[in-house]
Amino acid sequence: MSAAMQTAPRLPAPSPRPLVQRRALLVNPFYAKDPHASYGKHVLTPALTMSSLAGATPSGWELAFWDENLLQGPPPQSGLPQVVGITVHLTFSQRAYELAAWFRAHGCVVVMGGLHCLSCPDEVEPHCDAMAVGEGTQTWPQILEDIDAGRLKRRYHAPMTGYRAAPEPDRSVMPDWGYLTPLSLIASAGCHNRCDFCYLSTGDERIPYQTRLVERVVQEFRDSGQPYGVFIDNNLGSNKGYLRRLCRALRPLDKIWSAAVTLDVTDDPRLVREMALAGCTGVFIGFESLSDENLADAGKRFTPRTADYAARIALFHDNGIQVNGSFVLGFDHDRPDCFETLGRFVEDNRMECATFHILTPYPNTPLFERMKAEGRLLHEDWSLYDTAHCVFQPRHMTPGQLEEGYASLYRRTFSMESIWARRPEQAEAVPAYLAMALLYKRSNPLWEQIIRRRLTNQVWSPLVELSRQRHLVFRERLEARDAPRAGRWFVPRVFRPGV
Repeated sequence: MSAAMQTAPRLPAPSPRPLVQRRALLVNPFYAKDPHASYGKHVLTPALTMSSLAGATPSGWELAFWDENLLQGPPPQSGLPQVVGITVHLTFSQRAYELAAWFRAHGCVVVMGGLHCLSCPDEVEPHCDAMAVGEGTQTWPQILEDIDAGRLKRRYHAPMTGYRAAPEPDRSVMPDWGYLTPLSLIASAGCHNRCDFCYLSTGDERIPYQTRLVERVVQEFRDSGQPYGVFIDNNLGSNKGYLRRLCRALRPLDKIWSAAVTLDVTDDPRLVREMALAGCTGVFIGFESLSDENLADAGKRFTPRTADYAARIALFHDNGIQVNGSFVLGFDHDRPDCFETLGRFVEDNRMECATFHILTPYPNTPLFERMKAEGRLLHEDWSLYDTAHCVFQPRHMTPGQLEEGYASLYRRTFSMESIWARRPEQAEAVPAYLAMALLYKRSNPLWEQIIRRRLTNQVWSPLVELSRQRHLVFRERLEARDAPRAGRWFVPRVFRPGV
């Protein structure tokens, strides 16, 4: 286990020095990496929040960005900014507070925002000069304006609305060497599910479902010059009609992309085909559980029956789309045999990637309130609320059994035997799959050096282009298969629930 991936860089003692007026610095604090999972996933894409704030920064302000997870050390002391914006998440809140204290000791104005400000505002507020809750692109320019005018308030709140009017992100502040792709995209906000364990279920705050104009999204992708983009929407498939329009507009770009969707996009096989023809090479899907009872208890709506999962995964594979399945462990209907069942399911269905999470009751979610009322919370040490530790008493196993089952699933799916067992059925897709899998899942000892030496984009880029070229060839086959044949169109195999 690499100490550099587990321990935040040491902050030097504060030393008085003049601040650079009208300079702002955005900081993404360090957080400890799960040794069971891939270190590479932490540098796939930069946080879109930061580039969005950069795009919303008023003229006349100089802006910089520092991500401690790129292993370049603590934020630099030279040219200290007048204003520092720090994002705060549950698991790295203590590091955010340490950074805030350090910058405030230099006289900087510290502004905090992020999910933890939404769920635990009273905890966050004492650590900063101003706190932003809600839509950051609305509050950030107001905060900077108030600093200029000498009327800074303690709290700023903006509702999660006005999405279409948000300014375009400014990615020039992001280091292009630091990530697999600098292109994080977003087309929609909100999700039609409201699972009781999800951060989107925090308190009474709801993110109304909103979409950006398709033309703006496509133009942003085109102008980026990047061959690969990652849609970070909670669920790009919430509105099937919108997704279809987006796919048809993306198709001429000859680029590739991946996105999180819910499994119900497979209700319409033609939509999955349109995703593939538009350049979709991978989907992240929150399967959550193989138990219908668990899904019902969690409040996950519009979810197909678990008995239908295999056929729906096959539909993605038929269209050349890789599946990264996300599973939550420790629901009330889970027992010690669930780990073996899940590991076998992932392999039997040739899922290219799987992500596992221990059920975690985030503060101020329905799950947290229920667990607390039942006396099942073991502690409230937020640094361990990272989905890699058990922080509650499971119903049918011990916390130790749950943590060991979680670790065993990662050992299994990251093993060479499992990687080989899950290789694509199409022989031509195997080399690219193995290259990605070995780098992503088997290279943790190398990732510290790859990241520290600023090689992430350089290492990934050839694999990205290989995937793009292979997908374009595959897409030609799909297009030929869909061409009229003797007056009839080919129709993808129709999924019929329960068959």
